Amino acid sequence: MLNTYYLIENGQQTGPFSHHELMDRGLHAEELVLSPITNQWESAAAMFEFADYFESQGIYYPTPAILANFWWRVLAYIIDYMIYYILIFLFGVVLGLISVYTGNHWFDSGFDYDTNLGLKLISVLVFFFYHATFESSRLQGSIGKVVCRLKVVNAAGERISFGTALARNFAKILSSLLCGLGFLMVLWNDKKQAWHDQLAKTFIIRKP
Repeated sequence: MLNTYYLIENGQQTGPFSHHELMDRGLHAEELVLSPITNQWESAAAMFEFADYFESQGIYYPTPAILANFWWRVLAYIIDYMIYYILIFLFGVVLGLISVYTGNHWFDSGFDYDTNLGLKLISVLVFFFYHATFESSRLQGSIGKVVCRLKVVNAAGERISFGTALARNFAKILSSLLCGLGFLMVLWNDKKQAWHDQLAKTFIIRKP
């Protein structure tokens, strides 16, 4: 029957279930379901008939149709960089004021970002933690990604953990090598993954 589904539970086939019965019992994204349409076993999140059910839970299975292209990712990065630059500027101003009032010049080279190694290191860490915090939150992406309707998900379309998000962002150091070749990989990679996405096993999707 067209509305008859089967599951794999504890290594055994169970069912049959109707479409609504599966949702009422709390279907999980990675559960294997025998589709009556294709007559094949598929992960539940990959089946189009359950897309609305999983999206209501913040789960977006990374199908080719919703994978974010290179230019959406660039636009999100530009927005994030503007926010990031403003935060670093404000941080520098605050430290400058503290230095003036206390007479304690912590940075020997002043607050010139181009020449100050300490400020550069802090700014990179702020960049990584800013992205990791937002990507592992319910927003599933930084402010730039939210504006562009992008989300970071794992292979099952689920929200990633803070540890995975942090590892993903530190891996951007690798993607930036060889003139940013790792970022450009999105242009010709079938799954639109940069090197840091491949290492962290994450995907960027654009909400339908």
